[in-house]
Amino acid sequence: MSQQLPIRFNEICSLSQANIQPSSFVSTSLTLQSDHYVCVRDQVNGTQQVVIVNLKDPTDVLRRPISADSAVLHPKRKIIALRAQRQLQVFDLDAKSKINSHIMPQDVVYWTWINDNTLGIVTETSVYHWSLAGGAPFKVFDRHSSLNGSQIISYKSNYNEKWFTLIGISPRDNRIVGNMQLFSQDRQVSQPLECHASAFGVIRPEGYANDVQVLAFANRIPNGAKLSVVEIDRKPGQPAFTTKTVDVFFPPEAVNDFPVGMQVGPRYGVVYVITKYGFIHVYDLEEAKCIFMNRISGEGVFVTAPDEETDGVIAVNRKGQVFSVSVNPDTVIPYIISKLNDPTLASLLASRADLPGADDLYIKRFQTLFNQGNYAEAAKVAASSPRGILRTSQIINQFKHLPTVPGQIAPILQYFGTLLDKGPLNEHETLELARPVIFQNRIQLLEKWYGEDKLACTEALGDLVRPINANFALTVYERAGASDKVVSCLAELGQFDKLVTYCSEKQITPDYISILQQLVRTNPDQAATFASQIAVMDPSIDAEKIVDIFMSQNLFQQATAFLLDALKDDKPEQAHLQTRLLELNLLNAPQVADAILGNQMFSHFDRATVASLCERAGLVQRALEFYEKPADIKRVIVHTNLLNPEWLVNHFSNFPPDDSLEYMREMLRANVRQNLQIVVQIATRYSDVLGPQRLIEMFEKYKTFEGLYYYLGSIVNLTSDADVVFKYIQAACLIGQFKEVERICRDNNVYNPEKVRNYLKEAKLADQLPLIIVCDRFDCVNELVFYLYKNHLMQFIEIYVQRVNPSKTPAVIGALLDVDCDETVIQQLLSSVHGQIPVDELVEEVESRNHLKLLLPYLESLLAAGNQDRAIYDALAKIYIDSNNNPETFLKDNNQYDTLTVGKYCEKRDPYLAFIAYEKGQNDMELINLTNENSMFKQQARYLLKRCNSDLWGYVLQDSIYRRQLLDQVIITAVPESSDPEAVSIVVKALMDADLPSQLIELLEKIILQPSPFQDNASLQNLLFLTAIKVDKSRISDYIERLDKYDVDEIAEIAVENGLFEEAFSMYKKFNQNENAMKVLVEDIMSLDRAQNFAEDIDTPEVWSRLAKAQLDGLRIPDAIDSYIRAADPSNYAEVIELSRRAGKNEELIKFLRMARTHMHEPDVDSALLVAYAKTKQLTEMETFLMGSNVADVESVGDECYEDGQYEAAKIMYSNISNWSKLASTLVHLGEYQSAVDCARKANSIKVWKQVCKACVDKKEFRLAQICGLNLVVHAEELGDLIHLYESRGYFEEIVSLMEAGLGLERAHMAFYTELAILYSKYKPESMMDHLKLFWGRLNMAKVIRACEQAEMWQETVFLYVHDQSFDNAADVMMEQPTAFDHQSFKDIIIKVANLELYYRALNFYLEQHPTLLTDLLAALTPKIDHSRVVRLFAKSENTPLIFNYLTAVQHLNIEAVNRAYNDILVEMEDYKSLNVSIESYDNFDALSLAKRLEKHSLLEFRRIAAKIYNKNKRWVQSIELSKQDKFYKDAINTARDSGKVDIVEDLLSYFVQTGNYECFGAMLYTCYHLLRNDLVMEISWRHGLQDYAQPYFICYQAEMHNKIMSLEKQLSERQVTEPAAGDAEAPMAGSGILGNTLMLTNGNLENGNTVPQSMSMPPVGFGL
Repeated sequence: MSQQLPIRFNEICSLSQANIQPSSFVSTSLTLQSDHYVCVRDQVNGTQQVVIVNLKDPTDVLRRPISADSAVLHPKRKIIALRAQRQLQVFDLDAKSKINSHIMPQDVVYWTWINDNTLGIVTETSVYHWSLAGGAPFKVFDRHSSLNGSQIISYKSNYNEKWFTLIGISPRDNRIVGNMQLFSQDRQVSQPLECHASAFGVIRPEGYANDVQVLAFANRIPNGAKLSVVEIDRKPGQPAFTTKTVDVFFPPEAVNDFPVGMQVGPRYGVVYVITKYGFIHVYDLEEAKCIFMNRISGEGVFVTAPDEETDGVIAVNRKGQVFSVSVNPDTVIPYIISKLNDPTLASLLASRADLPGADDLYIKRFQTLFNQGNYAEAAKVAASSPRGILRTSQIINQFKHLPTVPGQIAPILQYFGTLLDKGPLNEHETLELARPVIFQNRIQLLEKWYGEDKLACTEALGDLVRPINANFALTVYERAGASDKVVSCLAELGQFDKLVTYCSEKQITPDYISILQQLVRTNPDQAATFASQIAVMDPSIDAEKIVDIFMSQNLFQQATAFLLDALKDDKPEQAHLQTRLLELNLLNAPQVADAILGNQMFSHFDRATVASLCERAGLVQRALEFYEKPADIKRVIVHTNLLNPEWLVNHFSNFPPDDSLEYMREMLRANVRQNLQIVVQIATRYSDVLGPQRLIEMFEKYKTFEGLYYYLGSIVNLTSDADVVFKYIQAACLIGQFKEVERICRDNNVYNPEKVRNYLKEAKLADQLPLIIVCDRFDCVNELVFYLYKNHLMQFIEIYVQRVNPSKTPAVIGALLDVDCDETVIQQLLSSVHGQIPVDELVEEVESRNHLKLLLPYLESLLAAGNQDRAIYDALAKIYIDSNNNPETFLKDNNQYDTLTVGKYCEKRDPYLAFIAYEKGQNDMELINLTNENSMFKQQARYLLKRCNSDLWGYVLQDSIYRRQLLDQVIITAVPESSDPEAVSIVVKALMDADLPSQLIELLEKIILQPSPFQDNASLQNLLFLTAIKVDKSRISDYIERLDKYDVDEIAEIAVENGLFEEAFSMYKKFNQNENAMKVLVEDIMSLDRAQNFAEDIDTPEVWSRLAKAQLDGLRIPDAIDSYIRAADPSNYAEVIELSRRAGKNEELIKFLRMARTHMHEPDVDSALLVAYAKTKQLTEMETFLMGSNVADVESVGDECYEDGQYEAAKIMYSNISNWSKLASTLVHLGEYQSAVDCARKANSIKVWKQVCKACVDKKEFRLAQICGLNLVVHAEELGDLIHLYESRGYFEEIVSLMEAGLGLERAHMAFYTELAILYSKYKPESMMDHLKLFWGRLNMAKVIRACEQAEMWQETVFLYVHDQSFDNAADVMMEQPTAFDHQSFKDIIIKVANLELYYRALNFYLEQHPTLLTDLLAALTPKIDHSRVVRLFAKSENTPLIFNYLTAVQHLNIEAVNRAYNDILVEMEDYKSLNVSIESYDNFDALSLAKRLEKHSLLEFRRIAAKIYNKNKRWVQSIELSKQDKFYKDAINTARDSGKVDIVEDLLSYFVQTGNYECFGAMLYTCYHLLRNDLVMEISWRHGLQDYAQPYFICYQAEMHNKIMSLEKQLSERQVTEPAAGDAEAPMAGSGILGNTLMLTNGNLENGNTVPQSMSMPPVGFGL
């Protein structure tokens, strides 16, 4: 039956065999990230190790002495991540290097690899990702609160890491609850779900254009289990995927089982769910339908991972077994159809995964839809058919032959449209679709489908499209790999560059020269391109030859193009070709040659020859470029009209400086007018090289000042030579370029100003502006003014101040005053200046010469014109102050002057005027200094109060000689005069900041205790109190009596903080704050007696309550309770109850609680009263209280009494509330067991039953204990504790009796039957088998099997394994334990095992223990075993004869190993007949090896078989030699004939003649007729006299030749009749006459022309043996 299961189970390895301790098989020590490695933290002899097991080769085990809290191995590489507390490190074990490390800020509770480069790290609060690329982990999201307190078991992401799931488990309500946090990276949103396991997947449902991302998750809930598949990250415009939710079946015995792992198999589209108890659930991911469910592990599974190789899941159980489960592609579809009866699911899965088994379903469905006329759906079925079973030419023909309904799409087009939507077409479909598309001339559709990779490119498709679109055909040919067609098509398109490249890639070597010669005649341009390419591809081709080919057709342009490309590397060995290229073009196309030379492509040609050709062709510039002799250069260079000026200038860089000057002089000498401009350009370019002085001398020699001007003009802005600039100024003056002189004087910074100034003075230019500019720039204003004033050039002075630089007017005015110019002139000059004159400088200049009043008219005019320049006002202020023209009014009313400047000006003249200026400008520091130096403290105090600046107050209140005088004025004058509260508050704050408390108190008393606007100010009164508390506490009492506007709460609290408790008490008492006063008494003064008296005086509930709290804090509990009663205040009942209980004051507490019950109805109060009754043994009052109205938590009180051992009180309370469970427990302590059992029956609580049962067992009340036990055994989770209770006390028979009594219970469960079986195995083995036979279906097989193994009950163990379908284990036990072996049972079991290795272990076992039964076992295993391996197994132990019957039975499979072993046995048995039959029937063996063995065999028939084998393997020579050796001449002749080789036949023929065996000679003539040469036969027969033996051969040969000649003549005659005109020109048809007819010897009777097949044995006429 195992082969019918839809899954494949494979045990990869057992970790225990790698010497790993079983204690390490837990999730905290073992990690599994993929199907490559298992990583285990193990401990050996106290040493911590990390063990890495290679799952691809379990023998590859790597151990490293590593101590870490956790180790996680990379899914594919030996990169290990280690964690020690919060230290994380990643190491490459192969490279032996550390990759990364980090210290986490929080403890890591879980981590795993989420991809090949990233670790996912989970802490108590957050989730981080850590990349191998480096850097610190970064937070991805915070953990949801639903995961608090959970053990994290899984963290996964989808394929693009946009969605994440974090799963944790935790115990709740006697079960394991799973919680999942689903997080979206894009939305930054989390959603909590109940879930134990999850997995992401991608599906493509039918009708969807794109993939759908889904999340599958499973959850075990109290009343069942669910599997859900939901869509995530849906794309816009795509239909929504319907959420699927189905029930997950868990067996009744698996009450506490839950999913621990979930993996998606993307290849098959299934989801694997593995549970803790080892159950596997396989569901279809798209439909959420269960495919298979069964138990695969008897031990608990705790970790899983995807098995990429099998598209399954890999897991590890508690026993250390590593196993994988995957879908069986060969059986899953038949299983779904036959077992699940779900053809729809079978079809869906088969189509998705391309699986066999559903072919009939698809064919039947297709035919049904097709016959119904539903062609669209039929096309969909065909398109989705697995392995393309319906995508054949027959199906296409069916659609093609369907009629087209008018107005509808043709069925065949519907079919192809469906196929295109589904995916790419196959070759036949592509051709069938291409034909109608090409017929409709819609080739663009094919190109579109090609771009979408929907077509299968073949040579046939290219042939179809080539007539329409050769380029597209070329693409198809290239994709199809049709090299010949690609070359042909490239040539047709003229794409010779691609042709050459393609030939190079495909290693095809065409005749390039021939192709070029043909191409030159048809397409010269393409030929040039092609020639360039072949020259690169095949450097051996002579370029001269290619040029000759072009020139033979007079194609010098193409030759030029070729040579340009061929010579592009400019190699020295190509010099002659470069010269030929240039010569060719200079003679035919000089402009092309000029372009070539201009690009500077070549450098190795004959320069003299080319230069001469260039000069003759009129290319003077090129000639000059290549000439090297000075005479040639001088002859050419003077013709500047034929040269490019720019090039000529650049070309001068190639000449030495002296030669350059010589050539320039030659140019000026030959034609100055023509060549001056170019000479100037050359001089400009190479001025630094040739030297400015030499060039200046050259220009001056030829008296070309204009040339000198232009030359120097080009360098004057760049030169640093003052003489050059001076020469330029001179030249400009000489040619009248005064504007340029003006510009140079203004902008140039190189010339010597003194030299230029003197030259300009001497030149006496009509325009003095250049001189003005020089003097202005170099600050020679005085000299300029003196020069102009002396030479009566006042108009240029006006020009200077009006147009050139008005800002220099102050300096000009100063200079004029220095030369005693008339003031009227000066004032007129000032009034004429319209520019902006710097007034401050002007004032300074005039003021320094004591002529300030001179400016008054000018300044007033500026003011009248609306000029608001501050300097004007400053100057006017100074004039008014000096002239005493009402300055105080000006200073107070005017806001435009600079107060600081004017104040400084007035300090020595009039301090009060300076004070006015400083006050207006708020020049604080200057004002403070002024008033201090002049004792103006009253003005200073008023200013400070008005200024309201804290920083300024802080400055003046610093310790200085002026502070006392200032404070006196502040207190006496400024503050009393002020009515501004803010100003006063700033003063007060400043005094506080300056730490001047005495002055502050003096100030405050001045404004508070004396009549003032501030005497009722609460803030100031508070401040007065605070200051006095800090400085002079003796004043506090006086202030308390005299003031009443202060904040009593704040001041009293501060007083308390400063130890003024009595003063604080007085404040509270004065303002009737009695509760606060009481607080001061009890907390600060700490006098409970005074507090008692104060409470008596006041007698208010608040005061009594505050006193009671203080008494309670002082542990004066009776007094406190009395005070609370007088206050009638039960509010603090909780503290009173707690302290009273601690102090044992239950009697006093009862009084308080009775008072409290009159004011409130609180459960705590009533409950405390019950406890007090219990502690004082007032059980009667308790019963009375309980019968009355109350809100007590009776159960809690009962629990408290129960814990304190007051069982009688507890009994009363539990009885009152009918709490039978707790009452039963209480009765147990009171020894009332029967009553306890009765109460337990009423309570029906597991906990109560357990408690009563334990008590009864301890008291040996087994009858009552059994009653309790029968109520416990129906609960699986309690069964173990119950059994342990009995076993720990040695009551074995009693527990067995109890369990047997429970067999009839309706609620008996799997665990019950399992534990009873275990008890039987320990204490009553004789009943074990009967129990198993009755209840095997209700047992936990794994546990019972383990118990049987421990008890060595092997028959029972086999029985359980068989019924658990664990046939592998059953077979193991039967082979390992002799008492459990039974041949018939073993034979039935072994064919059902899943592990194929057991077949071969069984064969070894039988070989060693039961060899006589081996044949029977092999007969049973024949369909399942690897026959080659079986043969190797027995051959290794030299027991092959034991399996002879088996080899005979399986030889029909024609397996090499079987044939070899079978033949070896036959050789040993000397059974040549059977051996002959074997090698004739089965050819899969090493024939030559067998032949070599047999050719030396002592028996003749075996040597004959060897010859036969050589014959079959075309070893003709060995076969013939062996046959000749044993004189099997007939075999030798037949072998020679079969070889078909003339030399072999002739050698054998010669052998027979030489040995005189003429009969065999004649036989060979007959048998090997078609291989013998007529001349050879004639020679041998003539030389050896064998004409009689050879005569029949000659007759046949002559007849054959006659027949062929006659046939040829007949054919020629017929052709002459049908084609008379072409008869002479055509050759005989191939295959006719001598070369074409079949030989007569093998063609039968020649007389009647009938043909006889060669295989017939009848000889021809006249030929016999």
